[in-house]
Amino acid sequence: MLWLLAPYALFLGALPLVDRVRPTVLGLPFLFFWMLVATLLTPVGVFLAWRGDRKRGRA
Repeated sequence: MLWLLAPYALFLGALPLVDRVRPTVLGLPFLFFWMLVATLLTPVGVFLAWRGDRKRGRA
């Protein structure tokens, strides 16, 4: 279930650290790139939590 904390950490916990326009990554300001990566990694964290629950016989 700790995998479900990853999106929280990516979106809110690290936000003050990445709140900047420069540098740009792939033509996007760093903050937009960070949010894109966090959004794409959220389903991965949910899948890993689901798989861990299924292994323990909870689902």
